[in-house]
This record gives sequence, structure tokens and C-alpha cells, in this order.
Amino acid sequence: MFRGVAIVNLDAKGRLAIPSRYRDRLQASCESHLVMTVDRDRCLLLYPEPEWEVIERQFAALPALESAARSLYRLYVGNAQEVDIDAQGRILVPQYLRDFAALDKRVAFVGQGIKFELWDEAAWNARNEAALNDSAIGELALSAGLGSLTL
Repeated sequence: MFRGVAIVNLDAKGRLAIPSRYRDRLQASCESHLVMTVDRDRCLLLYPEPEWEVIERQFAALPALESAARSLYRLYVGNAQEVDIDAQGRILVPQYLRDFAALDKRVAFVGQGIKFELWDEAAWNARNEAALNDSAIGELALSAGLGSLTL
């Protein structure tokens, strides 16, 4: 499981250093082969390749005649890019994906269990601030039975 946030720098060529605490796990779980794609929240998703393949099969099983299913498939699978961790522990973020997520210099590398989210640092901070003030999150927690969860 990947968790936590690290702020990393994106260099002028679009290379991003994978936080060192994740590198060994990624080497062991996927031999440094990752898949990056877009997300509807305007961030990027980064999966170890074996985890992505499970998701890709789920997308492929969606009903092909439903326009919403086709749109989801196009969005996530159509924008997916294979990326490999280089010898210096970096990945190259393709320009069109950097543009999509408005990644410039400082990137929040956010562990989300089986995947990572990559956010522009300012967008990540704004998203966190909005979540702190979102009453719907509290309602969801209660309806999902998380009201007794001690944090």
C-alpha cells in the first residue's frame, strides 16, 4: 500500500523523481514498469503495471454500446502511457499529461493505496482545503458507517 504525500520537483525535461521510500517496492512489485493516465479531477494517476492491467480488464468488460462506458474507456485507457523508472529513480511525464494536470515545477506525489496521484502542488493544497470544508464528506463518513472510526 502506498500512502503519504511527498513534494517533488519536475525538471525542465519533464522528469520526476519517484520518492525513495517507494522505489524498492516498485522495483519488487512491477520491475519499475508503471502506467500513467489522466483522472477526472485533473490530476494524473500512476499505477504499478500489474495493478493497471487489472483495471484495464475491468474497463474492457464494460458494455461497449453504452456511450458513458466508451467515454470512460477512452479517457482512462486512451490516455494511458507506459513509463519506466530510470537508473536515477525518475520517470518521464509526457508533455500532454503535464499539460492536462497543469504540472509545472512542484508536484505532490500522493500515495493512494494501490496507486499514486500526481498533482500540481497548488492544486493539491486547494483540493485539501476544499475537502476540509466539505460537509458532504462528513455525511458520507456517517452513511458508510465510519462515524465510530477513531482517527
